[in-house]
Amino acid sequence: MILTLFQDDLLENFTFYNSIELGLYMVIVGYYFLIFSYFLIMRFRLSKKPYWFFFSLLFIALAISRVFFIIHDFYIEELGDDILVVSLLMLTYRAATFSTWMATTCLMGMLGILLFPPDTQFEKEPIKKTDNKIMDFIYANKRYVKYLLRALLMLFPIIISILALTLPDALLIEESVSVKYGVPNEVINLFGFEYPVGRFMFNFIFQPLFIAIIPFIFLYLGWKTFGVLRRSYVLNGIGFLIYYIGRIARGLFEALNWPNVQSFVPPLLILLSLILIVIGNSFEALK
Repeated sequence: MILTLFQDDLLENFTFYNSIELGLYMVIVGYYFLIFSYFLIMRFRLSKKPYWFFFSLLFIALAISRVFFIIHDFYIEELGDDILVVSLLMLTYRAATFSTWMATTCLMGMLGILLFPPDTQFEKEPIKKTDNKIMDFIYANKRYVKYLLRALLMLFPIIISILALTLPDALLIEESVSVKYGVPNEVINLFGFEYPVGRFMFNFIFQPLFIAIIPFIFLYLGWKTFGVLRRSYVLNGIGFLIYYIGRIARGLFEALNWPNVQSFVPPLLILLSLILIVIGNSFEALK
């Protein structure tokens, strides 16, 4: 029961490496809240630019996600009641994964603004008619076309976040939990290790897909610009690339059953990525 968390025998499964990993992720959660507060108050409040609003929401969503992952990874199994443990493991994992992909939705909203920026004064001038009616319609409704493209960029992570809430438990339950509590699950063989099918989709299909999209869009924008903007885009691209590598590394080390490496390499990579992202968005000229 929940009251057992307040007894002397709490954290029976808590190891030295768990304490290292938990400490690092606590630091990350605190950093998430600091980044959220700074960019919401110092950037969005003053500029009212949607980019900084999405940027702020990105980190509060990541903070919520990490809190649920901390509860899932370190505390739930200490409750003792088998039925309660399995139910709460699924509840916290779904909530954490949902929050993670809502953060990705905010990130795609940021990219939508960068790729399809508001109309400049030049673009607001009348467009000469052409023989192509489709292009004439697009030029005449350019603002709404941009809104549509931004919405489409955000649609895919929203769909994935809904999957996190609706997939059957059997696709998400870890093999160790299945064995320990006698709960059926569906697994895939990964390098000789069994891994839940649903988690495989999230960690090794969807996340690598966004690794191929998000960081390299920032790097592409850096290549196309110069000065402060170039430095900002490049640092953002490298930062988000390292962040996603850290997220995938944790799932990989978990599948390979390398708890010692899992305890410090992924969180340190995430911390490094946050430092780069903050530096990349702290230039005064970006306000």
